[in-house]
Amino acid sequence: MKKVRVGIVGAGGYGGCGAVELLTRHPGAEVAVLVDTQDVGRPMSEMYPHLNGFCDMVIKSPDDPDMPKDLDVVLFATPDGVGQKGAPFWLENGTKVVDYSGDFRFNDADTYKGYASRIGRTQEHASPQLLSESVYGLAELHRDEIRKSRLVGNPGCFAVSCILGLTPALAERIIEPDSIICDAKTGISGAGKNPKPTWHFPARYETMNAYKISGHQHVYEIERELSRVAGRDITITFTPHAIPLCRGILSTIYADLKPGLTAKTIEEAYRGFYNKDAFVRVFGPDKPQMSVYMRGTNFCNLSINVDERTNKLIVVSLIDNLVKGQAGSAVQNLNLMCGLDETEGLMHPGIYP
Repeated sequence: MKKVRVGIVGAGGYGGCGAVELLTRHPGAEVAVLVDTQDVGRPMSEMYPHLNGFCDMVIKSPDDPDMPKDLDVVLFATPDGVGQKGAPFWLENGTKVVDYSGDFRFNDADTYKGYASRIGRTQEHASPQLLSESVYGLAELHRDEIRKSRLVGNPGCFAVSCILGLTPALAERIIEPDSIICDAKTGISGAGKNPKPTWHFPARYETMNAYKISGHQHVYEIERELSRVAGRDITITFTPHAIPLCRGILSTIYADLKPGLTAKTIEEAYRGFYNKDAFVRVFGPDKPQMSVYMRGTNFCNLSINVDERTNKLIVVSLIDNLVKGQAGSAVQNLNLMCGLDETEGLMHPGIYP
């Protein structure tokens, strides 16, 4: 069977490297070209020695005249603003696109503008004509739409954790919708590969901080997706924290329970909701979860707990921000878009400890 040919734009970053790691062991897809504006001419395995012998491909410039034209999918593992400029070329060429950033998470220019203002972008969207057809790339909620799409906007990493942690509670009317609080913690790899003084090891070692309090850009997509599930407008309290950890997200989610529900009933509701989702695993309070269990995997582990004293649901949602929060979701979407089994190249354990 002919393999799906994949190009990775932004290949030299953590998100690009993550996609390469997954695709080197993917039975139905292969890396056809690596593209970046930095490290042009360098082999991928020179920057990431653990890929030696697995991916020694040289990085090409975006304007390289020898760029292959027969790609099936291009992954934009790039910051906001890059994919919206580059996607039209590939789409016109008949190539499908998955974008890691927020460029295609929203279906109209006004909503995108609100999101962009949170990250300091004041420019108009470069390809507004594409927004109406883009699909939000959280497969567990939009699987059928992704299968039919040629343009998918990957979800944000915090959004993956919070949306998957809350969707069954809203869909099954388990919680009071106006009571949701998300307390989320992330490792420093989420800041990307480019060095910044406040993210260097000496600045991050043995310190934690909340940031973008009441103003994080992922709130836009979290509230939109939860509102769709609930059938009404949902507003949440969301506070992200950076902690001295390389990779991983742990979101502790709180909400008031509706009357008459037991911990067992809620756990069963979550298991039933995700019973066909290979990458969401549900655990009760007797099996506490740790972020290290997720390292290198495309899984989201959900720990379901009830505080009877305060009548609150407490869901602990854990992902690897570089896999389920980034490259893993991209490959999951690629699989769906290309008619492959959704789990191909992704169904493997993590690295412990």
